[in-house]
Amino acid sequence: MSEDYFIPGAAAQSEFTEKKSRFISHLWPVASEEEARARIEEMRKTYYDARHNCWCYLLREGSVLRYSDDGEPQGTAGQPMLNVFQRRAISNVCCVVTRYFGGVLLGAGGLTRAYTRGASDVLAVAGRSRVCLWERAALCLPYGLFEQVRLLCDASGGIIEHTDYGADVTLDLLLPQGGRTALQDKLTELSAGTLTLEAVGDEYRGGPREELT
Repeated sequence: MSEDYFIPGAAAQSEFTEKKSRFISHLWPVASEEEARARIEEMRKTYYDARHNCWCYLLREGSVLRYSDDGEPQGTAGQPMLNVFQRRAISNVCCVVTRYFGGVLLGAGGLTRAYTRGASDVLAVAGRSRVCLWERAALCLPYGLFEQVRLLCDASGGIIEHTDYGADVTLDLLLPQGGRTALQDKLTELSAGTLTLEAVGDEYRGGPREELT
């Protein structure tokens, strides 16, 4: 079994102004260098008139690390951005921080702080997602028990991926490792043994978005 790791919880954007320079940050979860390069090129086209489009990406498979200062003084942009994700142990991530120069020089220290903030702010917006082994299950239940079952699933750390409303309600569930057994015990108690989870299989994937602490 592969070990757990963190990826961005969602694509995100943030912005701030420092001494009249405008910094616009974008972040995405990515699965390959091709995807990361496509995102970078997208930002270059979108912000074609900006002075700098600095970027970095970090991929778990192959331990790939890439970054660019895009014309800023060496070491003041791409590497500080990458450091933000390394410190937070976030992988499979691509980040671009665009700078519209405001006419006031920030100096090497000021630039490093600004690009670090750009990456940190957008990561805070994105949050994180833990990639781990999830157990898939299906459950058919009467409408009258739906709300109670939903609450039990939430309390178990599970996710209702799909709900089908027919004569009864059918749920497709994702549960943390060991969650099928734990939830079945609760369902048995709730329904006097009439509700039974159907094991569908296991899947290694990202979970719900978590706030960064």
